[in-house]
Amino acid sequence: MNLSKAATANATSPKGRALKVKSSKAAPVQAVPLDIGREVQQRCLCFQTQRAARRLARRFDLAFAHLGITNQQFSLMMMLNNAGGPQIGRVADFLAMDRTTLTAALKALQGRGLVAVARDQDDLRVKRASLTAAGGRILKSAIPIWRAEHARLEMELPGSTASDLRAALTNVA
Repeated sequence: MNLSKAATANATSPKGRALKVKSSKAAPVQAVPLDIGREVQQRCLCFQTQRAARRLARRFDLAFAHLGITNQQFSLMMMLNNAGGPQIGRVADFLAMDRTTLTAALKALQGRGLVAVARDQDDLRVKRASLTAAGGRILKSAIPIWRAEHARLEMELPGSTASDLRAALTNVA
């Protein structure tokens, strides 16, 4: 029997119907010793930053949910607000996003009428993005929510951790 292929077993549903259940008979692989795995989890700045970013994003996603925007959309709209119709490539660079991901994010906002994307009048090869009036209203409504959630977050951090964290992340970015 080949242990690397999933095997099919018989089981029954709560109503007594026969179900096919796939189970893997392959043993899990441990490529590096556990102490090295723990070291990476504890010391790796990239791992810790990604983990924290996902948790923070979920937190702010929940805060903005009733406005119908995500944390990523809030950040993108704020950047467009501050930049005054920037070129798409510059937006991607500033937000450290690849253009494909940025284009998808802009299309979602554009489809809701919150962002406009247009060709540059002086160079038709270039596209620029800007907030619409509806996008501006949503962004304006999001600011008090962002401030309140941010204040709660900073209260959860000990001492000057928030300012130190911002400084450290600014140096990395």
